Amino acid sequence: MTARRVLFLCSRHRLRSPTAEQVFHAWPGLEVDSAGLAPDADTPLSADQVAWAELILVMENAHRRRLQSRFAGPLKGKRVVVLGIPDDYGFMQPELVDLLLRKAGPLLR
Repeated sequence: MTARRVLFLCSRHRLRSPTAEQVFHAWPGLEVDSAGLAPDADTPLSADQVAWAELILVMENAHRRRLQSRFAGPLKGKRVVVLGIPDDYGFMQPELVDLLLRKAGPLLR
């Protein structure tokens, strides 16, 4: 069985999406990656990452809009889900980990 490829996106790839990648990297049946959509992101999103992903989880509606405007072609046929997690948390903050497990966990089981 091949692993499901999941991509987590936030703005600058400093707090939310790196936390999500760390939380879910050991889940069975998943391959995970993460990136940021802002021009100054620590790890900027690439078209290759979009092409690689089967499921893309973004933290906010603004991320979905930015993703769709920059990667319309590679996004065709991809499922994009907005998790609704604001930029209010630190890296690996327990409240952020709990939100990720509650909001993304059911989509990844």
